[in-house]
Amino acid sequence: MFRTIGDGPSPWGSLLPPELLRLPEELARVDALLDDPVFFAPFAAHFHPVIGRPSTPVECYLRLMFLKFRYRLGYESLCAEVADSICWRRFCRIPLDGRVPHPATLMKLASRCGQEAVAGLDEALWAKAAGQKLLRAGRVRADTTVIAANVAYPADVGLWPRRWPGWCARCGGCRQRAGPRAPR
Repeated sequence: MFRTIGDGPSPWGSLLPPELLRLPEELARVDALLDDPVFFAPFAAHFHPVIGRPSTPVECYLRLMFLKFRYRLGYESLCAEVADSICWRRFCRIPLDGRVPHPATLMKLASRCGQEAVAGLDEALWAKAAGQKLLRAGRVRADTTVIAANVAYPADVGLWPRRWPGWCARCGGCRQRAGPRAPR
């Protein structure tokens, strides 16, 4: 069953001091960006809307994947860090008394949704950035031209052994010229 938004904050969150409720500036900007429901749409095709177990909320999954990419963490270390940090729990919209998704769950979601969801997220991000005039999409160009080249591997390192017999033949017998004291 497809879920976009989690259960909401727990009652324990209201007991925290205001200093713990604030997100760092970078996370606050990303949090505001990821609140847009347009980022949930690429995942809807991979889940049935009613039948099945409730999935990990997409808002939580997106935020977890941002932290994984931003801080170069593995799935296990990501889950451990989120479980230990109140700030990261709030960013990922995981209540204080809630459980962090298991690393295997995140891996299965990543393989289930695959590249189609990532491509949909990229398109949504480009459209949002162009709509807010953060970039000029008309002037962005990517060149992916592939040109065949006559390259024989191994490169320069492999040239010496292949050319050595030809050089010796042209030279007319290097060993004869060097005399009897030439190293072998």
